[in-house]
Amino acid sequence: MAETETSKAKAWVMAARPQTLPAGASPVLVGTALAFHAGVFRALPALAALVGALLLQVGTNFANDYYDAVRGADTEEREGFTRVTAGGLIDPPEVKRAMYLTFATAILLGTYLVYVGGLPIVVVGLTSVAAGILYTGGPYPYGYRGLGDLFVFVYFGLVAVTGTYYVQAAAALAEPFPLWLPSETLPLAAVVASLPAAGLSTCILVVNNIRDRETDMKADKRTLAVALGYRASRVEFLLMLGMAYVVPVVFALTGYSPLTLLPLLTLPLAASLAGTVLTETSGAALNPALETTGKLLAAHSVLFAAGFVVPAML
Repeated sequence: MAETETSKAKAWVMAARPQTLPAGASPVLVGTALAFHAGVFRALPALAALVGALLLQVGTNFANDYYDAVRGADTEEREGFTRVTAGGLIDPPEVKRAMYLTFATAILLGTYLVYVGGLPIVVVGLTSVAAGILYTGGPYPYGYRGLGDLFVFVYFGLVAVTGTYYVQAAAALAEPFPLWLPSETLPLAAVVASLPAAGLSTCILVVNNIRDRETDMKADKRTLAVALGYRASRVEFLLMLGMAYVVPVVFALTGYSPLTLLPLLTLPLAASLAGTVLTETSGAALNPALETTGKLLAAHSVLFAAGFVVPAML
């Protein structure tokens, strides 16, 4: 019995996919650092944004695990990490319930952020949950129609960073529950600062989809990698990766501290990763590359955040 319970616990950890959590936490870190630099940091909204982002990430992981299995996209030929639904480790109804429970918890937590950020957060929160489910669920899953990359870029980059900044700025500068964006709560700097996280989060999906291209084709799952092919997908990867290193230079050249260049310290890791993605298609090579991309996102975000926080503390 104890062995069975341990195995079930491990299976739930596998379903949550902790290796993907940097995609949820890193944008929040950058948005919070920029808020600190601007003098509008507020701890409680920042913490709520972090927990909410992680819940949305885990809920999306559960949704992908469940819906890919029931649609037949996860087969024995798939070279990625083990999926618990398709692998028979957890019953499909349990995974589905866990998905809804996780999203419901995120919505419950989001009521505080709605109080702080008002109607804009209602829109962001509900569309984030819907996007997480409809990525592989519903009658027309957009992840099967080449739109997954856009979803990741928008929600795990633009929305996550700017939303994190916004709820702190709104708590500092506005009355509760604003009906629109209060003045100075969403500066251009927050939008630009979101681009590295958006690009590197998209890189995670690109690596995943290059690895799964052949099996996705057989399952009629038309990801962007299936539609564009290996060469164009690798060009996309390089563009997203390159953007992550252009943005810190832009900040350094427009009046911010030279410390915003700290993410450039991760360039050797990025170059090594690019070499793998440009030459490999097998799971044996791209599974480690997928984890490395998550680590690159985390390291880049930590250093980028330090570039904003350290000068503000001096």
